[in-house]
Amino acid sequence: MSTYAFIIGVSAIIILSFLFNLVARKTNVPSVLMLIALGVGIQYLAPYIGLGLEEDHRLMNQLKILGNVGLILIVLEAALDLELKREKIGIIVRSFMVATIALAGSSFLIAFVLTQFFSDASFFKALVYAVPLSIMSSAIIIPSVGRLSKEKREFMIYESTFSDILGIMFFYFLIQNAAAENAGAVIIDIGKNIGLTLVISIVASYGLVVLFQKITSQVKLFLIIAVLMCLYAIGKSFHLSALIIILMFGLILNNTGVFFRGPMKRLTNKEKLKPIFHDFHVLTLESAFLTRTFFFVLFGITIHLASLVDVRTAVISCIIIGSLYLVRWFCLLLIVRKQIIPQLYIAPRGLITILLFYAIPDGWMDFHGEVLTSYESSYDLTIGNFESGILLFTILITSLIMMVSLVLDRGGKVRDVLKITLGNNSDSNHDSIIDDIEEYQVVINPQNSSKGDEKANNSESKEE
Repeated sequence: MSTYAFIIGVSAIIILSFLFNLVARKTNVPSVLMLIALGVGIQYLAPYIGLGLEEDHRLMNQLKILGNVGLILIVLEAALDLELKREKIGIIVRSFMVATIALAGSSFLIAFVLTQFFSDASFFKALVYAVPLSIMSSAIIIPSVGRLSKEKREFMIYESTFSDILGIMFFYFLIQNAAAENAGAVIIDIGKNIGLTLVISIVASYGLVVLFQKITSQVKLFLIIAVLMCLYAIGKSFHLSALIIILMFGLILNNTGVFFRGPMKRLTNKEKLKPIFHDFHVLTLESAFLTRTFFFVLFGITIHLASLVDVRTAVISCIIIGSLYLVRWFCLLLIVRKQIIPQLYIAPRGLITILLFYAIPDGWMDFHGEVLTSYESSYDLTIGNFESGILLFTILITSLIMMVSLVLDRGGKVRDVLKITLGNNSDSNHDSIIDDIEEYQVVINPQNSSKGDEKANNSESKEE
């Protein structure tokens, strides 16, 4: 492929990703699904457009690099969205409890399920696989809940953010302590690790925030991101929980009034920080958008669609998805207690699920991510015959469930949305499915349905 053709291809993917986001806002069809479909399409068109995709290992390496960059940006983006205010303590506590209990409960339940289907899966290996499947995707949820009521929207933003952060930390704590001799050694190691990381992250974050407002050069936003990525890489090299550094920086930058008090208050200038924070937040969002775009397209390119027609894969996926919603229903009923719809169904899986799945040690790297010169079975935590189709099924179905629940909640036209998802054909089966859902919508939520009709009538009269 020529240089110019490559530039055209990359630019086209970014433009399509932007258009997918616009479609997602109108229809609630997650843009992630469209990006994966685009990747699958590129995979099958590759031989006809001169793309050599036969070297799978190179694609996987690119996927891992993009994934790590995306991981930093996602945690940073999530931290920049967390406002620590007194009036939000209640919703923060409730969302944190739901995220924590749901993550732990789902992980252990899915781990048990996997041990029943895979003979070579010890409970620890199954737990390593279960954690990524138990993490909600804030990257999908946050842009999708804009039309919910303020309380429900804030709850979902906080919960998905906590789910991301806690899930990533839980996964890497499992991996890094896989060789521990007993639970006591694990607890001591985790305590030391978190303690040292917290000290470094607090000192570094305070220093960066103060430095942030003193840099007069116009070129400084990417400088801060480069410093954060450097700190992350150094932290990982010393086997620290480096994501805490990213999280702490985002929290302190977004909540300077909370962290800079007393004598330290004079170190910050709100008037200077406000425009800088806004620009930095926009840059983080844009960078995360770009990273997510190419990550999901590359993931689509690496998917083997044959696994989707495997009955065993479909059965395992459905049991896993059922487990996720069962645990979520219990947590919301226990903690939130009332008005748990549509929050119950807003639990999509996405980038972090895929990223952590590919971070599971396969014997060619140790438990701290260092590449080995030869295969070592003691560092292999993979489960034989575990199909990547299970990941794809989980992402697809949880995203579709979220989409339908959001449409039903706002009284929208399910027929229009599902026709886009199912395909624009006149298959009678598709029409009957849509009719059934619309009837169900009227039964469970007649007010929303009537509101939707009223809005449609009003808009038509205005146009006339």
